[in-house]
Amino acid sequence: MSVIPYGGSLEQVFAELERVDLLVRIQVARLRHSKRDDKFEGLYVSEQEIDEHLARPLGAPRWAGEPSPVVGAQLERLDALRRGLVARAEATRAAGLRLRLDELVAAFGLSDFDRDVVLLCLAPEVAPRYERLYAYLQDDVTRRRPGVDLVLELLRPALADKLAARARFAASAPLLRHNLVQLFDEPAHPCPTLLGRFLRLDPRVAAFLLDGDELAAELDGLVTRLSPRPAGSPGAAGDARARLAGRYDPREGLLVDLVGPAGSGKKSWARALCADLGLGLLVVDAPKLLGAGPPAEAARRLSMVAREAVLQQAAIYWEGLGELGEDDHAAAMGALLGSGSHPRGLTFVAGPRPWVVAERVPGLRFTRVELPRPGDQERLRLWQRELPAALPDDVAAELPALASKFRFTAGQVRAAVANARERAHWRAGEPALTVADLYAACRAQHSSKLGELARPIVPHYTWSDIVLPPDSLAQLREVCDRVRLRGRVHEEWGWSAKLSLGKGINVVFSGPSGTGKTMAAEILAHELGLDLYKIDLSGVVSKYIGETEKNLARIFAEAETSDAILFFDEADSLFGKRSEVKDAHDRYANIETSYLLQRMEEYQGLTILATNLRKNLDEAFVRRMAFALAFSLPEEAERLDIWRKVWPSAVPLDPALDLEFMARQFKLSGGNIKNIAVAATFLAASRGVPVSTAHLILGTRRELQKIGRMCVAADFGKYAALAE
Repeated sequence: MSVIPYGGSLEQVFAELERVDLLVRIQVARLRHSKRDDKFEGLYVSEQEIDEHLARPLGAPRWAGEPSPVVGAQLERLDALRRGLVARAEATRAAGLRLRLDELVAAFGLSDFDRDVVLLCLAPEVAPRYERLYAYLQDDVTRRRPGVDLVLELLRPALADKLAARARFAASAPLLRHNLVQLFDEPAHPCPTLLGRFLRLDPRVAAFLLDGDELAAELDGLVTRLSPRPAGSPGAAGDARARLAGRYDPREGLLVDLVGPAGSGKKSWARALCADLGLGLLVVDAPKLLGAGPPAEAARRLSMVAREAVLQQAAIYWEGLGELGEDDHAAAMGALLGSGSHPRGLTFVAGPRPWVVAERVPGLRFTRVELPRPGDQERLRLWQRELPAALPDDVAAELPALASKFRFTAGQVRAAVANARERAHWRAGEPALTVADLYAACRAQHSSKLGELARPIVPHYTWSDIVLPPDSLAQLREVCDRVRLRGRVHEEWGWSAKLSLGKGINVVFSGPSGTGKTMAAEILAHELGLDLYKIDLSGVVSKYIGETEKNLARIFAEAETSDAILFFDEADSLFGKRSEVKDAHDRYANIETSYLLQRMEEYQGLTILATNLRKNLDEAFVRRMAFALAFSLPEEAERLDIWRKVWPSAVPLDPALDLEFMARQFKLSGGNIKNIAVAATFLAASRGVPVSTAHLILGTRRELQKIGRMCVAADFGKYAALAE
C-alpha cells in the first residue's frame, strides 16, 4: 500500500501529537488500573501508599505492573503508529515539502528523546486538557506542566534508560542550550532535584511548530526581518559575492565582515548574497541588544537571535557591532561566535571599520569584504538611476559635477534625491526639480557631529567681491576646476591607479590678516556648492598626549561623510615646523605634526590652511600642497577697486565721496577697508545723511587707532581738518 505524504507541516505536528496522546492514554489506563479508591488521594500520604512505594522497584513508574490485554493492544498500536508516521515523513520530504518538526530536530541536533520531550511540552499549547492529564499522572492537581520525572517515566521507564536520559536536560544539551524548553520550579518548593523540576516549551518554538513566523516578543525593536533581494553589485564587491555564493557550505558556517562607510550598500550586498543562497536576513541592532540590561540578559538575547536564525532559515546581520570596539560586549559576542551555542550558518558583521574580534575567535571561519565609496562614474550612474529620466537641461548637465563634488554612497545619493524632491514639492509655484534643490539636499547630508569641533560658515561672497592679482585669481579658479574635474582625471584618465595618497586637494593661503584668505575660502565654497567649516583650534589642540590626534581624527572622519571644505585658520599653531627633540613634549608635538600630515593626505576633500606667515609652516606640509596662494597687501589700484566694491547697493553715498584719495593715501588691507566702510556707514546713519568723505576720514582714524598705528594730521593730507 502506498504511503500518503503529509499535506503540510502542521498536519505532521497533529499526527505526532496523536501518538503522544496515545502514549498518555496508555499510562493513564495503567495508572487507573493500579490506583486505590481514595477521594483524598494526592492530598496526604497514607500507610498503604507508603507500602506501595516501598514495594515498587527502584525507578519504576507509579503505573508499573503487568499490562492488561487492553493496554497491550494499545502498545502494539503505538508501535504501528510510530512506524507509519516515520514513513509518511519520508514520503513528504521526498515530495519536497517542508516539515517544521523535522527541521527543528535536524537544525539543533535533537535526539528521538528530545523530539518527544518537545511534543509532550507542546500538547498543553494545543489542548488544555493535557494539563489535567499531567496533573493526574503526577498525582497532584497543582502540577499542570510535565515534570522531568514524568517525562522520563513516559519515554524511558527502565531505570538504566532513565539515568542515561537525564543528560538530555543538562545546560549544555540542545534542549536547554538553544532555549527550546525551559526548566522551572514550583514556587512552594524551591531548589528541587532535577526530577522535581518542570518543563515549559518556549513560546517562540511552540509558535514555530504551529506554523507561526512572528519574532519572539523579547526581540521586538531589536531584530528586523528582511526578505532576500537580488541586486547587481558591479566590480570587486560583486565578484566577492559570486565567489562566496559558490563556495558557501552551511554545515561549516561563515562570518562575513562587511567594512564600509554608512550607505555604502553593506545591507544590500548581504541581501543579495542571501538571495543567491535562498536565505532570509535578520538585521540585529547590536548596540541596543548588547547594551540593554545585565550581561546575562544580553547573553540570553544573543542565544535567542541565533535560534531565530535557524527557525527563520535566515542569516544574521549584526548592524553596528564594529562600532562597539573591543569592549566586554564585543568580547562576549566573539565568545558566542566561537562556541557551540551559535549554530552553523551565515553571519554578517557590518561597520565602518574591520571587526578585529573575529580574527581572535579560534576555529571561526570568516572573510572580510570591503565596500568602499563608489567612484565618480559609479556615483554618476547612481544619480541617473535615482532621478527621473526627463530632467531639465541644466539639472542633467550638473549631474557630473555633483558626482565629483559630493563623494556620496548609494544610500546618501538616494536620501539626497528624496530630500531634493521634497524641497521642490513644497516650493510654491515651481514644483520642477532645480540645481539649487539638489545642492541644498546634498549639503543637508552632512553629519551634525562636525559642528562640535568646527564652525560652519555660510558663504556670502562671490567672484565679484574679491580683489586679487590676476595670477592669484587664476589659481583660485584652478582649485575649483580641480574639484570639479577630479573624477575625469582620476578615474577616466587613470591617475587614480598612480596615486595611493594625495587624491585630495590641499591648499595653503598665506598673507597678512585682512588680505582676503577667509573671503577666498567662502568664494570656493559658494562656487562649488560645498559646506565650509572653520576649525576651532581651541577645541582641537589639547595639552593631554594623544587627545589632539583623536580630535583631528573625528574632524576628518566626519568631513569624509559630508565632503566639506575644512578651513584651518592660523594653521601654523597646528601645522608648525617640527622642532628639535629636547624633551617628551617636543617628541609628542612632532608626532602630532606627522599625524596631521598623514590625515590630510588620506582625506580626499578640499583642505585649506591659512597662516599669516608662511615661513612658520613646516616645509613637509608646504611640499605636499596642491596650491600655495600668497595674499599680499593690495596696491593702490587694487585698493581703489576694493573701496568701490565694499559698499552694499542700498547704502547712500555722497556723490563727492573721494575714494581715489582713500586708496592712494592709506595702505590698508581689504579687511581694514571693510571695517572703515562699516564704521563710516554707522556715523552717517547717526546723522541721517549719506556717507561722505568726512565719515571715511573719521572711520580711518578709529581703525588706525585700533590696530595700534600712530597717526598725525599730516597722514590725512587735504582732509586733515576732518580728522580733527
